[in-house]
Amino acid sequence: MNGKLYLVATPIGNLQDMTFRAIETMKNADIIVYEERKEGSRLLRHFGIEKPVESLNEHNETAATFIILDHLKNGKNVAVVSDCGTPVFSDPGQLLVRKAVEQGVTVVPIPGASSLMPALTVSGFSIDQFVYYGWLSPKRPRRITELQQLRKELRTIILMDTPYRLVPLMKDIADVFGTARRVCVAFDLTMPDEKIFHGTAPVLAARFEKEELKGEFVIVIEGKGK
Repeated sequence: MNGKLYLVATPIGNLQDMTFRAIETMKNADIIVYEERKEGSRLLRHFGIEKPVESLNEHNETAATFIILDHLKNGKNVAVVSDCGTPVFSDPGQLLVRKAVEQGVTVVPIPGASSLMPALTVSGFSIDQFVYYGWLSPKRPRRITELQQLRKELRTIILMDTPYRLVPLMKDIADVFGTARRVCVAFDLTMPDEKIFHGTAPVLAARFEKEELKGEFVIVIEGKGK
């Protein structure tokens, strides 16, 4: 009989956001799969969990997928955690889930903290409908083209990127969207230095460049015509 595959959401920064169910799932799992050793070990150590571990990341995804599938087919329950947030979402693991479904393995999502919903709710923009675009191209010409396409979008837009690209990205948004479109930047959500910024892209870009902010962020852009 196959084991179960649990996709366990972890805190996006503040470890107090870990749910009781997530902790219990990890304690009861036979094997825990983390993304990177440093972050995975820190999480397990914090909650006093000692289990056999495997790693699944962008460098070993294919090989690790088949190792984990063997554990599942041998009746082992496996809990997958990402460095932060929900496994598979903008993280490795899609191949594992797809293969598990194909082979009749039960996949159980264990929800938890998210940066998207908090960022949307504090934006003040309409969220009846929204578009999650995620990461734009790291190459500026392609990124500008993507932003030009998004400029026509009527729905609220969500963007994410690496911490060091906040200022260049805001400058590009300012160039493409102009001075009229409102933007919200949710910075270091759940952390003690959490900040929520509202304004236009040019104003926020100038502010971020001056303050030299370094941290995780979510950008929410108001839809066209709103």
